[in-house]
Amino acid sequence: MLWATLKARRASNRCSFQKSSMTTSLRIIRCVSLTPLSRVLISIRSAFGMCSLQQRVVPRIILERYSNAISIGYMNRALSSRCLEWEAHRNVELLWLLRKLHPDFKTIADFRKDNAKAFKYVFQTFVLLCKEWGLFGQELVAVDGSKFKAVNNKRRNFTQAKLDEMLKAIDAKIDHYLHALDAADEAEADAQKPTAEALRERIRQLHERKGRYAWLKKAMEGSGENQVSLTDPDSRAMAKSPKVDVGYNVQVAVDDQYKLLIIREVTNAVTDVDRLSGIAIQAKETLRVDHVKVVADMGDYHGEEIKACEEAGIKPYVAKPLTSANRKLGLYGKERFTYEAEPDCYRCSAGQTLTFRFATFELGRHIRYYATTACQTCAIRAQCTRNKEGRRITRWVHEAILERMQRRVEAHPEVMKKRKQIVEHPFGTNKHWHDQGYFLMRGLEKVRAEFSLSTLAYNLRRVVRILGVPHLLRALV
Repeated sequence: MLWATLKARRASNRCSFQKSSMTTSLRIIRCVSLTPLSRVLISIRSAFGMCSLQQRVVPRIILERYSNAISIGYMNRALSSRCLEWEAHRNVELLWLLRKLHPDFKTIADFRKDNAKAFKYVFQTFVLLCKEWGLFGQELVAVDGSKFKAVNNKRRNFTQAKLDEMLKAIDAKIDHYLHALDAADEAEADAQKPTAEALRERIRQLHERKGRYAWLKKAMEGSGENQVSLTDPDSRAMAKSPKVDVGYNVQVAVDDQYKLLIIREVTNAVTDVDRLSGIAIQAKETLRVDHVKVVADMGDYHGEEIKACEEAGIKPYVAKPLTSANRKLGLYGKERFTYEAEPDCYRCSAGQTLTFRFATFELGRHIRYYATTACQTCAIRAQCTRNKEGRRITRWVHEAILERMQRRVEAHPEVMKKRKQIVEHPFGTNKHWHDQGYFLMRGLEKVRAEFSLSTLAYNLRRVVRILGVPHLLRALV
């Protein structure tokens, strides 16, 4: 009876990990420790020279155990060092994996922080293993980005406009208190109103705050940045519906066959408009193929990026956003005009010809202008333009690349439909199922290492489900 009670109590004290998932993860992680993947983790001291003197004398087996414990933590929603410390004391499976070592949270946090480069390399190594096992289709890759919250409150993030507004508000408050101070000096003491001494203290505090904001503004102007964050200096305010969070912009490339991540990148760029070619080219080089198709949403639509993709042997599929100002006014958009390459002109809905007039550079792009004099007597002019000089059409000098891509998108709508199925899946799994929609580390390089662990856990769990435990264990040995 006593033995049954002790067994029940031990079972109730087990960690919140799912038992079947934990057992599978243990078998895989323990086997990985015998592969080149774990040897990358174990040799990080000599490979990168990033460890302190104290860490250089740590036995090799301890490094192996810590790396395995952190990996299994990311696979089972135990992300923080304090959570791993707690589980290392009470979870039977983790006790076995660590061989009864009980590292404190500081040791685990320092290990993760000091070996940031190695964790990024581990993800790349496992991707290459997946390629050797034939888990990549190598034909279609989806690219997308998502915003992940950083360790920085919105109140500790400042932009130029926000600082100007706050300085103006402080000046208004100081003026109000100065007028109140003059009135308090002239009037008799009133228990309901602040005393003159209290008003002077408030004015002093406002001047101190104004000095801090002025220093932040000066530092921002000197650095050339348009934002400054106090807790995590590398984080930025990201536009995210329905609110704005301070965080990082995460970009991934996902293969079509088994939804495995090929490339992951973390930046503090607010938008995705100039990220497509870099991610796509990295994915092509990792897959080691001559040609590949890449699909992305309209947030990645950028002429120079699409041009760079085609020059690298990549076929991009990106939907064109309708951003014409004329469409918002109820007028004909540019899509109502047909370009003819041979005479180098545009044909409008009324059958008139818009010929080339002049060329210029706008925002670093070579732009050509087309116009016609027939607009003065055109019967549908009111539906086309409000310009007194008639309708003008602008054309980028390499716009033939965009037109060619638009024809591909229209001819293969199934490719665009598959985009969400391919690339939204990893984001949804990491954010909601793995509870990793935020970062715990600070600084861009450390955040990149943390996301490498997160994506490694995702890929490893996917491979376990695809190949099965027996087959994967044989492949790893």
